[in-house]
Amino acid sequence: MARPIKHLHAPPEVLRELRRRSRSRTIGMRDRERAAIILLRLDGVGVEDAAARLDTTAKRVSLWSRRFATSGLAGLDERPGRGRKPSIPAEQVARVITEVTRPPGGRSRWSIRSMGRHAAISASSVQRIWSRNDLKPHRLKTFKLSNDPRFEEKFWDVIGLYLDPPAQALVLCCDEKSQCQALERTQLGLPLAPKRPRTMTHDYIRHGTVTLFAALSQLTGQLITRTEGRHTHVEWLRFLKQIDRETPRELDLHLIADNYATHKHPKVRAWLDSHPRFKMHFTPTSSSWLNMVERFFADLTSDVIRAGSFTSVHNLVRDINAYLAERNAAPRAYVWKACGADILAKIRRARAAAAGALAA
Repeated sequence: MARPIKHLHAPPEVLRELRRRSRSRTIGMRDRERAAIILLRLDGVGVEDAAARLDTTAKRVSLWSRRFATSGLAGLDERPGRGRKPSIPAEQVARVITEVTRPPGGRSRWSIRSMGRHAAISASSVQRIWSRNDLKPHRLKTFKLSNDPRFEEKFWDVIGLYLDPPAQALVLCCDEKSQCQALERTQLGLPLAPKRPRTMTHDYIRHGTVTLFAALSQLTGQLITRTEGRHTHVEWLRFLKQIDRETPRELDLHLIADNYATHKHPKVRAWLDSHPRFKMHFTPTSSSWLNMVERFFADLTSDVIRAGSFTSVHNLVRDINAYLAERNAAPRAYVWKACGADILAKIRRARAAAAGALAA
């Protein structure tokens, strides 16, 4: 008679960590294997079956299952004293870790080679130490925290329109994509081929710019658009009048826009006052990411503008209009899925980190 399978159990937070480890490419292969073993065992897979699936031995599966059952995640760590003793003194390792945030004068960051020379160890050793501690000085992320005193009020106002749009109304995400450049590449690029990406020259000839005004329907993804040579209050007002003409008269219009001065010009305000079905909702300052039309602009840039070559502004406008016609023929809505409370918690953590960095 077969021995009954011993079932393992783990709380949700431990299960999430095991899944993270099993997918990670920044930890060692043995750590990934141990996480995969425990995940299979948590699913009720027997020792022999788990060993076969992971191409390992039943003895290893049994060992790590037993250690996890006894000590949880801590049981999956290497015990002290095992393996080859480190050949790099602890003080040098500490130097590589602690000084990574203090680059030499005249530079913005360390490279693995410059740090290796500085700490008197090999570049490959620096690489291993940084990888082990998840340090990536070569990477840089951009951000900007809003200093709007009414940030949370405006934040929930916009999120509320996405999650619970008003009845008998249209929610339109509006903005202008200015400075769309008609760039003509100086030579013909090579098309995509096996083992070769598409190519284009690094230099170009400028043929002018155009501004695209867009209003994205939050519900359907349908677009109302207009191209203009400039983006002053005059052009914005023309666009608002176009929206007024092309939307059902019986519906209220809730427009989400950023704080660009053009959107708040006195003449624009006067026109809005005379058209009460238009209701403006402004995103907090430095928070245009709340406006879903920015997601469409990102698609337009990658699909049409960035890799294109245009001999005139007319050709650029022609390609933009063709893209817009294709989108409106089969519109798709962008769905807001992020939890507002989670976003605010992340922003608070970022503000605390920024305040801590300033205090230091």
